[in-house]
Amino acid sequence: MTSVRFCGRDFTEGELELLRALCADRTAYPTRSSIARALCEATSWRDQLGRLKEMSARVALLRMAAASLIELPPPRNGNRNGRVARHLDAAQLSFGHAPFASSLAELGGIELRAVKGRSDSRTWNQLVAAHHYLGYVPLCGAQLRYLVEASTGVIGALSFGPSAWKCRPRDAHIGWDQATREQRLHLVVGNARFLILPQLRVPHLASKILGAATRRLPSDWREVYGYQPVLVERRRLSAGVNGFGRRLRCDAMRRLSRRRRPPPRRRRVAAPLAVRGAGAGGLAGAAARPASS
Repeated sequence: MTSVRFCGRDFTEGELELLRALCADRTAYPTRSSIARALCEATSWRDQLGRLKEMSARVALLRMAAASLIELPPPRNGNRNGRVARHLDAAQLSFGHAPFASSLAELGGIELRAVKGRSDSRTWNQLVAAHHYLGYVPLCGAQLRYLVEASTGVIGALSFGPSAWKCRPRDAHIGWDQATREQRLHLVVGNARFLILPQLRVPHLASKILGAATRRLPSDWREVYGYQPVLVERRRLSAGVNGFGRRLRCDAMRRLSRRRRPPPRRRRVAAPLAVRGAGAGGLAGAAARPASS
């Protein structure tokens, strides 16, 4: 065995031996978090901002243990994943709903608030658990979450995170081979959740929210993670899936920079891998450029 790949990183046999030695030294490294930190320091596993990638390392450790490559110490503390039920009844929410509105004018201005702190996180989690058909599950990897606010209060929630590791139609459309995909996949982010409160029946609201999100996402992502993505992808879903709120039927992938408006009076048909603002050649070039720092 020359190397194994976990969490987007190749680990050599020498690094695995180092990791096994760390796991065996329960005096110096008694916890999984201390092992993950030591691994990152020993292998210089850092993000674009120079920070240790401890969360990625902890996920990699769990997967290595599951593959019987290492033996981890038992966990000392449980996580918080079970504190929010996957699905909640709307009556269980700890905050009130926005009143009914039927037009953008009635809602007033739309603003996105990045989720920061426990209060915002609890609101986002409960909102998704009560109204999103997939319910609440902890998001993995690099992520940004937003609450959607209007003059009437919180009206929705959305989040962005890692895109699919493999998606043949997407990769073919961009022009990626396997090596390029592995090198540039971090420049594509996925729209993990998108929710509008079910009592709102406002024309063009979903498009307005998604447009606002894609305009601010590059700078927000760069501020947190040190690089700027160039594409955002989302699945095409029909409205009213399983009766949980409303989802947007739209382009599966949008360019985050230099988007062009469609020609006047020309109807754009949503397609699984339609790209607004760039053809396949231009898209491949953008995704192939190095991320700025």
